[in-house]
Amino acid sequence: MIIGDKEISRNGPIFKIAEIGINHNGSLEIAKQMIDLAKICGFDAVKFQKKVPELCVPESEKDRIKETPWGEMTYLEYKKKMEFGDKQFSEIDKYCKDKDIVWFASVWDLPSIDFLEKFDTPCYKIPSAHLTNKELLLKLKSLEKPLFLSTGMSTENEIEQAINVLEESEFVILHCNSSYPAKDEELNLNYIKKLQIDYPDHVIGYSGHELGISATLVAAVFGAKVIERHITLDRAMWGTDQAASIEFSGMRRLSRDLDKLNIWLGDGIKRVTEDELKVKKKLRNVETLLSSKQSNLTN
Repeated sequence: MIIGDKEISRNGPIFKIAEIGINHNGSLEIAKQMIDLAKICGFDAVKFQKKVPELCVPESEKDRIKETPWGEMTYLEYKKKMEFGDKQFSEIDKYCKDKDIVWFASVWDLPSIDFLEKFDTPCYKIPSAHLTNKELLLKLKSLEKPLFLSTGMSTENEIEQAINVLEESEFVILHCNSSYPAKDEELNLNYIKKLQIDYPDHVIGYSGHELGISATLVAAVFGAKVIERHITLDRAMWGTDQAASIEFSGMRRLSRDLDKLNIWLGDGIKRVTEDELKVKKKLRNVETLLSSKQSNLTN
């Protein structure tokens, strides 16, 4: 499948997504700074989240009082404060086009799909929380756009059912653990191999919420061809997703290493390289000379 000018396939380069999500804390300026960092670090796309809080916040949580950097407010008011609207996304759309970087979003409800369609986003993400939302899946399928299906907090049966709903669509299956941050012992990166066996016609990727970047590189070694990581300006910033995000230095190293991965892995054919030939000539000649001297000493 193709997003922007990038082809995503099982044999192609890794497609790198920098998830901004709601780490912008409702600030368009912070969002732009993170877009800049993603572009500088060589990510292929930035991703946001879009939801209607009145629909997505449980009734039992709406009136709960929450302490925030902006003072006390109800949980519903807080979630509304974190959401970008038409004005902000119009500016994001223009900014990303000027920067020549793809942007899209996770969608949490049907009105949010209609909202984002105004910007003709090239693809959509189905968040782990809505993998079982058949109505949402069918609505996205009807758009005939590439999709990313995140599989955190899901059983194999739930994953299979979602894939059956989406069949005949173009979509990437993302292995994921939905804890923030995810514990090392719960990442289960070997499941990437299982997904490749079970769904050979689909590209398999990885959406990581762990600390650091090493596990994400292992996921890529195991064949994840789409890599998504939350990004932040500072992990100490306010917000539940900040601790599971990577800052500029981590973004830069991760992107650099993902780009080098295929070079490091090679083609699996054993050969003596040109540089090795020079070393071989030097060291093997020394070995022959030493062997000859030892033979003369024993004679």
